[in-house]
Amino acid sequence: MLISSLSASSLLASQLILGQAAGAPSPFVMVAMFAAMFGVMYFIVIRPQQKQEQAKRAMRAGLVKGDEVVTQSGMIGRIHAITDRVVTLEVATGVKVRMLKESIQGKYNPAAETAAAGAKADAKAEGKDAKSDESKEEK
Repeated sequence: MLISSLSASSLLASQLILGQAAGAPSPFVMVAMFAAMFGVMYFIVIRPQQKQEQAKRAMRAGLVKGDEVVTQSGMIGRIHAITDRVVTLEVATGVKVRMLKESIQGKYNPAAETAAAGAKADAKAEGKDAKSDESKEEK
């Protein structure tokens, strides 16, 4: 009886030492969980960034002389000359700036900007009209 209790306690001790106590997940479950976490991170973070970078590369490859662009610093200019790595922008009449092609944020579209500003102004005007109608009703 003493021998059987010693062997049982030594078996329990060896299981605790190896981390295989009752209720501990198997190594396969842990590997599967890490793989699932990596898969989720890939589809949430890595893949969208890759698509965005690919779209930027395609936009930069399609730039031609005369395009109006915005730089990462916010400068707006027209492309005067373009090479593989360097773009020369004309930011004002007779003022030319050389910069790396990678610093081009995107094409500048003033029509979209004025439309967005007009939509904001319309929304503000509608809000003011609604407030003035409410105050007239109260009187």
